[in-house]
Amino acid sequence: MHESGPFTLPAIRDFVPEKWKPWIMIAIVIVFQLSGGVYLASVAEMVGSLALLHEDILMAGYASLVGMSLTFAILFRLKFRFNSKVSLLTCCIVLIVCNLICMHTSSVPLLVATSFAAGIFRMWGTFECNSSIQLWLTPKRDLSVFFCYIYLLVNGAIQVTGLTAVYTAFLTKWEYMHWLVIGLLLLVMLAVTILFRSYRSMRKLPLFGIDWLGGLMWGITILCILFVCVYGEHYDWYESIYIKAATVGGLVVLTLNLWRASFIRHPYIALGTWRFKMVYLTFALLIVIDLLLAPSHLFEHILMESILGYDALHVNSLNWTAILGTATGALFTYQLFALRKWRYKTMTVIGFVCILGYLAISYFTIDYNLPKQAFILPVFLRSFGYVIIAICFLTSLSRVPFQNFFQAVTIQSFVSAAFGAALGDSIVGHALQVVTKKNAMLLSAGFDHVNPASYKLPAGALYGALQQHALLISMKELYGWLLMIGLFCLFVFMVKESSLRPKYAIHPKFRTIRRAIKHELREDAE
Repeated sequence: MHESGPFTLPAIRDFVPEKWKPWIMIAIVIVFQLSGGVYLASVAEMVGSLALLHEDILMAGYASLVGMSLTFAILFRLKFRFNSKVSLLTCCIVLIVCNLICMHTSSVPLLVATSFAAGIFRMWGTFECNSSIQLWLTPKRDLSVFFCYIYLLVNGAIQVTGLTAVYTAFLTKWEYMHWLVIGLLLLVMLAVTILFRSYRSMRKLPLFGIDWLGGLMWGITILCILFVCVYGEHYDWYESIYIKAATVGGLVVLTLNLWRASFIRHPYIALGTWRFKMVYLTFALLIVIDLLLAPSHLFEHILMESILGYDALHVNSLNWTAILGTATGALFTYQLFALRKWRYKTMTVIGFVCILGYLAISYFTIDYNLPKQAFILPVFLRSFGYVIIAICFLTSLSRVPFQNFFQAVTIQSFVSAAFGAALGDSIVGHALQVVTKKNAMLLSAGFDHVNPASYKLPAGALYGALQQHALLISMKELYGWLLMIGLFCLFVFMVKESSLRPKYAIHPKFRTIRRAIKHELREDAE
């Protein structure tokens, strides 16, 4: 345990009451979480306005998450180099520029690059605020407590951003979401200029010895994976030269990066980081979980929009249920995992069972006449279960030595934030295409001259009803397959996983981290 005195924020001027200072930081974090390159909730409006493909907007949105993921490995280096005022003002300026570019450009490479940069500075600003109030949230530096706050804030902000973007696009134009965020960032800049001072508790450390090339190569690798997942169906997978080139390019860059990491002194992600059980195990389990949650991105929208006929406002109104599930899951994890120290295995099983409950309810209730209220419980369960698993998996990385901790967080965020959802969507989406064609063929076999339905409906209406029925049956079939896969994985996990508790998930002091970084810098100088 770490002993500490009363919590203070010396970076904020003395005329601000101490009780207000942490809440000012939280308000700034919320603004950073609302900001980004593109807003996927308004993707339909952007596609029509900018004459881009749906996949182009998705690629830009995922690129922002790649930038966020890569930044974890260098966050403390940035914190020890720049003070809070400089960091926050820099992030605000860059995010404003990124929002202006994303509003007006129709160039896909520029849109992707801008969103990638926006993700980096969004994460930097978020970390600067959250790390400053860590001792206010948990004086003992207990990471299991701290990560409950992180996921409550981040996942809640994602849902709020989607709601805000949809309502803004519905009431006015999608560009007004960018203008709203720019206005909030300008308010943050004004508040930082007035309330903050250029305070530094320790001498700054130079940005020396960072493997920038390695970070860039990891970014290229993840972007190649995303390109294959996002554009695969559009380009007919490996019938296309683009998908082949992205696959070969990603494998070549990954191989060169791993080979390079085997002999340089401080690689961006050390090879030893991958050898820890909690790193590769959570990496694999998160891929499975993203596969099981893929219907939330695909089936729900297809069912509600194409079959049930709901508009975008009704579809995205379920975000309120997701927010409730996220908040309840974070509070549940805080009480039982962070305070009462329930086992990792117990909490993971609870979260996994909730996700399986979402799949089971969806499998048994999917129908043509499904009311919107029927989606409330499954949406709540998947949000509740996912936030429990996410907090537990992130806390488990505290068992990694600290010099590898943020590299491990970067690896885990590659799946949880960057390519996991895209990979799950591409696999399940392709399976839906194959299964729908199979079911349509089987159903159409009964429509011949003997069947009375062939005479009652026009050919076009009959074909549309056939395709719709085949789609519904295919979604039900895939829900069942995913449920069986989830049950098998849950059984394997319960049999093999250990019973460790989060008793030693303690974050080191900043001075300890600083000494470790200075030691690395001395080694590089020699």
